[in-house]
Amino acid sequence: MNKQAIPSQASEAPVWFITGCSTGFGQELARQAIERGYRTVVTARDLAKLQGFVASDRVLMLKLDVTQADQIAAAVQAAEARFGGIDVLVNNAGIGYFAAIEEGDAAEVRKMFEVNVFGLTAMVQAVLPGMRQRRRGCIVNLSSLAGVRGMPALGQYNATKFAVEGLSEALRREVEPLGIQVMVVNPSGFRTDWAGRSAHESEHPIEDYLATAGKVRLAVRATSGKQPGDPVRAVKAIVEAVASGKLPQHLLLGNDAFEGAMAKVDELRRDFMAGEAVARGADFPKETV
Repeated sequence: MNKQAIPSQASEAPVWFITGCSTGFGQELARQAIERGYRTVVTARDLAKLQGFVASDRVLMLKLDVTQADQIAAAVQAAEARFGGIDVLVNNAGIGYFAAIEEGDAAEVRKMFEVNVFGLTAMVQAVLPGMRQRRRGCIVNLSSLAGVRGMPALGQYNATKFAVEGLSEALRREVEPLGIQVMVVNPSGFRTDWAGRSAHESEHPIEDYLATAGKVRLAVRATSGKQPGDPVRAVKAIVEAVASGKLPQHLLLGNDAFEGAMAKVDELRRDFMAGEAVARGADFPKETV
């Protein structure tokens, strides 16, 4: 596969298309992309929340709800018409929801899947025809430490991010031979609004889960705005990874992300090795000669 870096010279500045730019990582991604001189498509469900950006010949601001197929098609078409193609898609748009599995409200969970999984998938499907035609491009999918390991109160959110992990792994194997790279970003706690007003929680807590899901929910809310992660540093790492042309399969961001992911690797190895004999014994016996 060609691992040539995405061009960044002024005459051939790459085109970045970023979803969910009204707050958090998306807002900072758009800011840093624009500062680097990249041609940037800045999107949000509500254009009024993009007041910090100014449209120009290099900055295209578009209304985009990733759960609406017509808006996705129109936004991608507008970006390609303005800039000739999309070099980097960043699937940043996402929402959270806090509840024990039993407490989860079906409508809230479905809404989260629509944004975090189906919206992301639809964006990938919309940009791939152009990337395939040009035989180059990068797709950056924002996952989470929650896409690596499960945690009480985040079960349904875990499910959406585990879905992003599996989809991204399969996608990578499908498109790498076509010159297209895929990177999953796994942040831990960062000072964004993810755990603030944008994340809903169960309206019907169950007392039996107060010591598990309830405890985590309270802790996450209490640390909102105080998380150790710096969004500016995290976004710089994302942008530099793409610019290098040598994208890792996973980009862990934050001490908690690294330690949590490595602990998960160790847990899986111990669990799998303990069951090795059972696993190997489940096949038909090999025929003896």
